[in-house]
Amino acid sequence: MSTRRQLLQRSAIAAAMLALGPLLPSLVRAAETLRTRRIPSTGEMLPVIGLGTSRTHDVRLDDPQMDPLLEVLRVLVSGGASLIDTAPSYGNAERVAGELVKRIGERDKVFLASKVSSSGRERGMAQIEASFQALQTDTIDLIQVHNLQDTGTQLGLLRELKQEGRVRYIGVTHYLESAHDRLLETLKQEQVDFVQLNYSVGERNAEKQLLPYCADNGIATLINRPFTRGNLLSRVKDKPLPVWAAEIDASSWAQLLLKFILAEPAVTAVIPATSNPRYMADNLLAGQGRLPDERQRKLIVEAFR
Repeated sequence: MSTRRQLLQRSAIAAAMLALGPLLPSLVRAAETLRTRRIPSTGEMLPVIGLGTSRTHDVRLDDPQMDPLLEVLRVLVSGGASLIDTAPSYGNAERVAGELVKRIGERDKVFLASKVSSSGRERGMAQIEASFQALQTDTIDLIQVHNLQDTGTQLGLLRELKQEGRVRYIGVTHYLESAHDRLLETLKQEQVDFVQLNYSVGERNAEKQLLPYCADNGIATLINRPFTRGNLLSRVKDKPLPVWAAEIDASSWAQLLLKFILAEPAVTAVIPATSNPRYMADNLLAGQGRLPDERQRKLIVEAFR
């Protein structure tokens, strides 16, 4: 039997979807609950669909684009998701994320993730303090060492901040397959809560060692580049969605790509970037319904060749 909390969440998802009206490709599963997965180090549940901000959120605070970005965030939160991933190196995206969260007044419903990409303790601390100001918060849920830059020094600093309660989780990131061996060696040497990496239909190297290691050693994974900067979607731009997509409750090509990733049990959450409320709603639908089995994953791979 559904709990009152589940019913309220489903109602919120339905309201968010319906508010977009004709923008949505499908309302079939609007009332379902968004899938969540456990953060191994604590057991906290995290919704499997998040929001990336690289490029899409690099705008001025007085830019008219702030209005659709605010709608993106409203859809994210109303749809039961919470994770916003940003970084100081994403231009103005970190400040934009902080301002958007302030405007909707839902800090307690948002999981804020940022990064540190400096060398040396002093510069690292200065950058992190700037992130607290940009995000307009006293606590950042997750800070990761960006692209393994001065990893040992910055992880040491992040552990101190975690012990102080200013940072809840720490981790490391990279966005290239060529760095997967370095990521794996770092995970073997350093205790972290999260690792953020690239994984998609077009970039599957993480399946070999990195994702299995995370699954075996209790490390949460955030997946970036799920569409490889849109390259995968461009391959199917003029193609109709396969009939078999209905077998896994997918109503768009983007959902097929996200469901392919989420079918890997070692994946905790995926963070596609968007500045479009319609795309945010579409991405959320990938976190509902059935996931592909191995046969269906092969069909997805073939569809994007």
